[in-house]
Amino acid sequence: MTRKIVAIGGGELGRVRHDGTRLPFELAPQFEEIISLTGKAKPKVLVLAHSQRSQDQDSYFNAVSGIFGGRYGCECFTLHSDALTDTARAAEALEKADAIYECGGNTVLMIDLWKSTGFDALLRSAWENGKVMCGVSAGACCWFDSCSTDSFKLTDGRDAPTARLECLGFIKGMFVPHAEVPSRAESAKELIREGEAGYLVSDCAALEIVGDTYRIVCSDASLHGMERGYVKKMRKKDGAYSDRKLVVSDRFAPLEELVGT
Repeated sequence: MTRKIVAIGGGELGRVRHDGTRLPFELAPQFEEIISLTGKAKPKVLVLAHSQRSQDQDSYFNAVSGIFGGRYGCECFTLHSDALTDTARAAEALEKADAIYECGGNTVLMIDLWKSTGFDALLRSAWENGKVMCGVSAGACCWFDSCSTDSFKLTDGRDAPTARLECLGFIKGMFVPHAEVPSRAESAKELIREGEAGYLVSDCAALEIVGDTYRIVCSDASLHGMERGYVKKMRKKDGAYSDRKLVVSDRFAPLEELVGT
């Protein structure tokens, strides 16, 4: 089966602000690519919010299902974190899904939950069986070897604004979400290891990885002071850090060009 990932650096889903105004939905090309990869016009989407506390998961599900279901007509369902100890139930939910989407939030909470319950192994099996694995921010970081995250300050009170977290390891390298934020990009210079590939992925940009190929999917990012989202590949060799912006193209390129150092 062809393995598929759409890892989105960040972006708005059309939420309503405190003053009653609505932010735009910025990720139409990325969501449409997720749907396209399933090969179905109206796929079944398992929307997870395991990066959120149990009591907050329904509101995140409602926001994301409002896009997949309300805008695109997909069938959406969820699996609360409290249910992950029931392995049969969790496996059944993954089997039903054409795409598995994880919301943004506390990456540390999410990864710890998945590894402690064995859900990480179920996710890997789903990926190997051709399910589309996708998500924003925490839901994008999780598929890579590691990521930079500010979630440690929410869990154990670390002073560092960002730190390295070991993730699920489906794809080689370190993923940095919201890379247009200067502190995110700066901290990545210290967090990336010698000889490791790294990816600075801004809001309104995604890495789409299909089998042994990849491409970048970007959308309008004017809300963030940019024309469009972007992805940069970073590396550290002999202690010297460098990065370069990757070319956006409709064509897929060999994955080794992305993950190789």
